[in-house]
Amino acid sequence: MSLLEAVRSFFQPPQSAQKRHAGVRERSVQCIGPHGLHRMAYTEWGDPANRKVLVCAHGLTRNGRDFDDLARALLDEYRVVCPDVVGRGRSDWLGVKADYGFPLYVSDMVTLLARLNADTVHWVGTSMGGIIGMLLAGLPRSPVSRLVLNDVGPVITAVSLRRIGEYVGRAPKFPSMAAAEAWIREVSAPFGALTDAQWEHLTRYSVRPVEGGFSMVYDPGIGEVFRSTPIIGDLEMWDAYKAVRCPTLALRGAESDLLESSTLQKMSEVGPCAQIAEIPGVGHAPMFMDEAQIALVRDFLLKP
Repeated sequence: MSLLEAVRSFFQPPQSAQKRHAGVRERSVQCIGPHGLHRMAYTEWGDPANRKVLVCAHGLTRNGRDFDDLARALLDEYRVVCPDVVGRGRSDWLGVKADYGFPLYVSDMVTLLARLNADTVHWVGTSMGGIIGMLLAGLPRSPVSRLVLNDVGPVITAVSLRRIGEYVGRAPKFPSMAAAEAWIREVSAPFGALTDAQWEHLTRYSVRPVEGGFSMVYDPGIGEVFRSTPIIGDLEMWDAYKAVRCPTLALRGAESDLLESSTLQKMSEVGPCAQIAEIPGVGHAPMFMDEAQIALVRDFLLKP
């Protein structure tokens, strides 16, 4: 080995290590709630020793594998961590359904950050995951130092809440993967013009095999909690948003029924005065499976 090769091998990890860091790792952390312990699963990408941590939190009935494309695009810059919020994905289901809610979700994320030994993080949150990030970012001494709110803000429209209430927790048992994908394409049509491969990816991680077919990988009890409070108007959380102090990017699907354009504009004027952008051809919510959408997030997160 020449002197130059020796120097290169010292400063560059072996190819096997590079490949290991590039792949996805499945982990879990034990959390506590009002009625006992539960396990929260998460996937992790990139160098586990990287002190730059990005947390990507998903929407109400989704899971951490929604962010696979975004994670692959950013794993050279970050240790990317994508949790399955309790009751979703590979995480435990709660015995007491009334425990599903933002106080527990925020508490679980604090436990996750302790496991990661992360003093500060960047946060990308879609819908429910954005609200979790907003609540966490608004706390005194918050670890969130840069925040992306994906098609969510301090006003959730009553129209969108009613639409979501029509399907959450009410998915049928599917006789085949093809039937599952057809249903997911229908209820998730606002995601926009995804490719066949992208719909297949979302379906693969959205269902699990059960006797007689497939079912969704989230607890139907989430729907019980969601519908337990009558929807009499828009849900407003301006105080929580105004408490955020870190740089913030707010994205809106241009056809979204959850985040109105007037709310997005106001988000650029109050509180953290978010940088804002609308994504054409998408409703609720952009899935970051498109290069242009990924570029919006990457450019903001890596801005000096």
